[in-house]
Amino acid sequence: MVIRTFYYIVGLLFTLTVQASPQIEHWATDNGGRVFFVSAPDLPMLDVKVVFNAGSAQDKTLPGMALLTNAMLSEGAAGKSSDEIAAAFEDVGANFGNSAKRDMAILSLRTLTEEDALNTSLQMMTAVLSEPDFPQAAFERLQKQVLLMLQAENQSPSAIASRAFYSSIYGKHPYGAMPVGNNEVVSNLNVKSLKKFYHQYYVAKNATVVLVGAIDKAQAEIIGEQLLSALPAGEKASPINPVMELAAGKEVVIQHPSQQTHILMGQPGISRDDPDYFALYVGNHILGGSGLVSRLSNEIREKRGLSYSTYSYFRPMLQLGPYQFGLQTRNDQAQEALEVMRTTLNLFTSTGPSDAELTAAKQNITGGFALRVDSNSKIANYLAMIGFYGLPLDYLETFKGKVSMVTLEGIKDAYSRRVHSGKMVTVMVGGKAN
Repeated sequence: MVIRTFYYIVGLLFTLTVQASPQIEHWATDNGGRVFFVSAPDLPMLDVKVVFNAGSAQDKTLPGMALLTNAMLSEGAAGKSSDEIAAAFEDVGANFGNSAKRDMAILSLRTLTEEDALNTSLQMMTAVLSEPDFPQAAFERLQKQVLLMLQAENQSPSAIASRAFYSSIYGKHPYGAMPVGNNEVVSNLNVKSLKKFYHQYYVAKNATVVLVGAIDKAQAEIIGEQLLSALPAGEKASPINPVMELAAGKEVVIQHPSQQTHILMGQPGISRDDPDYFALYVGNHILGGSGLVSRLSNEIREKRGLSYSTYSYFRPMLQLGPYQFGLQTRNDQAQEALEVMRTTLNLFTSTGPSDAELTAAKQNITGGFALRVDSNSKIANYLAMIGFYGLPLDYLETFKGKVSMVTLEGIKDAYSRRVHSGKMVTVMVGGKAN
């Protein structure tokens, strides 16, 4: 036991040497699940992810359902308590986790490939996946935890701003609700409703299995079948409605007893398979996605000292995820900081980047690409994204080339068509200026 655990910890400390472009294999299980596999034999370890289209976008009128359902899976399964489940993984040096986001719900495992460790951890993961007990006491405890989280949000300007931002951008679209839900809905959820959600969405045809590690394809095929064979075939989740562009700009000001004002600004942005992805991604890297060397940072932090940091990013999802700008500043500087942010965006949208900015951005993105795929866990994350969003299997192989092909004209064109500063939502949460 001690040796296994020590070996596992040591393995985590080393960066796995992998191919620059991992060779991805994929197939379907007998009951309709999809499996994506990369062989990485350098370390005797295996990363496993099982991803379902069962994120909060499927909550419909019950926000918080997906999060609580996913959290309950490891609270009891196949007659074992949460403590017994945790001990089973720990005894063989394995790490298990589960989470739910807007688009997806995820179960993750990292284990040694030594036979006893592998078999034990996979058996336990399969039980959690296909035989959850949904114990009432555990549900009541998790429900209370979520309600306390929601209560704490009322004291957090960043949480208040984020909730108002998503609500203002997406309205009644499923992306508009926070995955954690709201007090009214969470208070009225019950085990019966969670079980119904589980049986509808945790099915093989709605699942993507990712395997990265020191196993061969034959082993991967067996593991893929093992993980999903106990689940009913079911059906894929129905597509969520498209996100509509904003018809007009909107400003939301929320008073809060804080010394700083939290500012979020943005609009619906792009989807994962968006044809403008690379032009917008590289453009945003220059504008606000490259940390302290971005245009926004230069104008807001370096020239004016209005904020310690500022950022912008696209968060692509199944439908249009947000294009978000953000900063924190003193209450008496909030309006000035907001105007500088808007002016910087407008200038970039109208003129695009310079040659030097584009060259530096490409070098930074492509030069750091190797770090994106330098471990099993990172490759597994990419495979989950590729499989879930239906991206090309050569996505990693062609990534640098597509970044390198982005032009000044392409960025300017994409921004002029897709980014509308006059139709953005602006949320400001903070105290009154002194």
